Amino acid sequence: MVQALFIHQNFPGQWRHLAPMIAKRPGARVVGLGERQNVTPPGVNHLRYPPPDPAGDKTHRYLRPVESAVRRGQNVVRALITLQKRGFVPDIVYCHPGWGEGLYLRDVFPDARIVHYCEYYYHARGGDIGFDPSQPVNIDEMARVRTLNMTQLQSLETADWCMSPTLWQRSRYPRHVQDMTSVVHEGVDATFATPVGTSKVALPDGFLVERGQEVVTFVSRNLEPYRGFDVFMRALPEILARRPNAHAVIVGGEERGYGRTPADGRSWKAVMMEEVGARLDPARVHFTGRIPHEGLVSLFRASAAHVYYTYPFVLSWSLVEAMGCEALIIGSDTPTLSEVIRHGENGLLLPFFDHQRMADAVVDALAHPDRYVPLRQAARRTMLEKFDLHAICLPQQVKLFDAVLAGRPGTDVIPMPETPR
Repeated sequence: MVQALFIHQNFPGQWRHLAPMIAKRPGARVVGLGERQNVTPPGVNHLRYPPPDPAGDKTHRYLRPVESAVRRGQNVVRALITLQKRGFVPDIVYCHPGWGEGLYLRDVFPDARIVHYCEYYYHARGGDIGFDPSQPVNIDEMARVRTLNMTQLQSLETADWCMSPTLWQRSRYPRHVQDMTSVVHEGVDATFATPVGTSKVALPDGFLVERGQEVVTFVSRNLEPYRGFDVFMRALPEILARRPNAHAVIVGGEERGYGRTPADGRSWKAVMMEEVGARLDPARVHFTGRIPHEGLVSLFRASAAHVYYTYPFVLSWSLVEAMGCEALIIGSDTPTLSEVIRHGENGLLLPFFDHQRMADAVVDALAHPDRYVPLRQAARRTMLEKFDLHAICLPQQVKLFDAVLAGRPGTDVIPMPETPR
């Protein structure tokens, strides 16, 4: 009888499929611990810990995230001690180490196997920070970024094994961490993210999206430069001018997401609309906010061109789902996207900051849709080969779970391809 604990501030996070799969085993006890209210996977006892107090006003700015992580780690420990008193002592713990939840796991459960999810390790060069030439990185910023990793490093010290979703994300970690990290993606349900199914979406403003229209889609959790929103908005006036029947559907929130916020406190949507809004036909530009998952997949099916740009950063689930729906991916030539999309084979990759190149590519896709059918089909094949939840990713996750639980290195079950040094 296995007892398993999954910890993520937004549980189930990356274990929304693995946790309930383990819970199906006879006699298994599975607990998910997180801060935020979220869905509860079947068979899992979903518990919450209180949000941590913020760092003190007088704390050095480099250390504020670290102090917040320590406070979060303390709240997690209190919740774990309560579990322990109730007789729950896990054999294996999965944890995201980025926010402090993994700092003191070994002190509470010294005999448990611990697996950490290595999502992103910060560097002052070669990644998201310093990517935008308008935001040069000085020594003060370099020092702040280096300090950001303190929480992860302390947590990873206690890991028995780690997992990372892509080769590039693994390659950002120190070599000794890479050597104990399997590349296993969370996976996407290929029976849900499929080109077969409804492609009609009624948008909040009343516009009805249907397959066959010249619909350009842009999707991001939040509309921000990290995901190329500013580049897309600068390309949009020309796209709409050259394709008079085209519409743009822009999905995403306006809250703070990754990276900097506008100096005046406005949203990036407000900033970009001030810059280019006068050149846009409001009847053909549809901001939806966030929409239900089913509607998003239907939108991918109807998309004539799906723009996905990103700083060198983590790969979005939405990109993989769009590929599964045979959307035409017009993306930025940046990692981790360039690990998945091959230019001219299963999508297009363009220079991130060149909005003219983006406009030209989108216009051509709208003008000659038949020309890009092979790329659409190849995108789905890539999704099936690398990201299919049921055929590829979940079986790998289960194999890794069992190997670590048995005390075997993850290399026994998951191949360890070489990453660039």
